[in-house]
Amino acid sequence: MTHEGELAVGMVKILLVEDDPRISKLVVDYLKRNNFDVTAVTDGPAAMEWVQKDGLPHLALIDLSLPTLHGFALSSHLKKMGEVSILLITSNQDSDIILEGLRNYAEDFIVKPFELGELEARIGAILARMPSLDSASNPIVQVDDHLSIDFGHNRLEINGKAHDLTPTEAILLHALLRNAGHVVGNRMLIARVWSSEELNEDTLRVHMHRLRRKLESDTRSPHYIRTKRGVGYVFTVQKTDPHAD
Repeated sequence: MTHEGELAVGMVKILLVEDDPRISKLVVDYLKRNNFDVTAVTDGPAAMEWVQKDGLPHLALIDLSLPTLHGFALSSHLKKMGEVSILLITSNQDSDIILEGLRNYAEDFIVKPFELGELEARIGAILARMPSLDSASNPIVQVDDHLSIDFGHNRLEINGKAHDLTPTEAILLHALLRNAGHVVGNRMLIARVWSSEELNEDTLRVHMHRLRRKLESDTRSPHYIRTKRGVGYVFTVQKTDPHAD
């Protein structure tokens, strides 16, 4: 059963990146029997080629120990391209590695060997947390009476005034809106757009300030994007008119 606000199973596009053909076939066959739209590739370059042709999946199942491109690196590349949920597959039970993956790249992980039923349950849990916002099928989001966002054309309109968004601003806003009401960590936002090894939180603050200048009537007292100092940012949908005198 699909609840209001959730994506129906048949609408969910899954990309499996797994170099073990036995595991790949088992997972693909099982998920297809359960009505998921799933495609399998064997390595990072093949995954990037598929995404460039067919667009981002809703969910990527990524083996950490991939040839050519490590699972973390592939996850980072996908996060730069837009909002995508990731479930990491690993045979390494090192808690530090698992924590790094959860903090910077993934919504969940599963350790080999695993039961297919457990994998389906973890996928279901991710989908249940996934808002209905989908920039491919529903690019225009009406946030409230004052703000609408067109992710298909990287543009927002606030009180009748339109502002173009840079690709970076659109990705940041998309990530915040999908998690409206919840704090999105600085490191997670950085991983969505850039490589966490290349940029620091100062760069994130600069881009967030520019986004706020387009979004907020007063950047010193923002209504939509609020800072949780030292932690991250939260998108808040106002119950009252944020532009009332």
